[in-house]
Amino acid sequence: MAIRTAVNRALTAITALPTAAALTAGNLTLLTTVASSNSATTSFTSSINSTYNSYLFVYINFQPVSGSNDKRFTLQASTNGGSSYGVTATTTAFRSYHDENDGSAGLEYVASHDIAQSTDFFQLSDILIDDGDCHVSGHLQLFNPSSTTFVKHFMTRTSSTTYHPYNFADFVAGYGNTTSAINGVQFASASGNIDSGEILLYGVN
Repeated sequence: MAIRTAVNRALTAITALPTAAALTAGNLTLLTTVASSNSATTSFTSSINSTYNSYLFVYINFQPVSGSNDKRFTLQASTNGGSSYGVTATTTAFRSYHDENDGSAGLEYVASHDIAQSTDFFQLSDILIDDGDCHVSGHLQLFNPSSTTFVKHFMTRTSSTTYHPYNFADFVAGYGNTTSAINGVQFASASGNIDSGEILLYGVN
């Protein structure tokens, strides 16, 4: 294969790329965006189907309503298009933390964040607090939700500023123990409402 180079240092002189270096538009397709405004739940009851092998949820700047502290940012899934949420799931969770003055830091398993064969909503991050600029952001990837053969694995990573001035990095992974297709996902505050935040849903090629 001939090596193609720029002529006279001008990129416009490159008229073709070798096949192996072909450019692509990326492998994420934005499907929908849902904003939360003083609501207890944020739900996705469409777009999760067999079109993509996995789906990526990106949640940005979730914050509880004013005067609302110690709230849990949680998740559950549905196999009936959102008529109910309660897929039996098992999760594992750990976190690291560090405060702004470098006085405290650590890495630990968080048993209070996991579930074992439960239909409860499970925790994705450390608690939400109403403290001005504190919020939770992160992402969750759900793998092959339309499979009728395998359980449904997922992984999530979240960064939260809570009990200011601490930052927590939470890692949760698990599976929905069902061979039914998952076609709905709901993010929720375990109590109280979410004042603001948005979630972007992407299909992953």
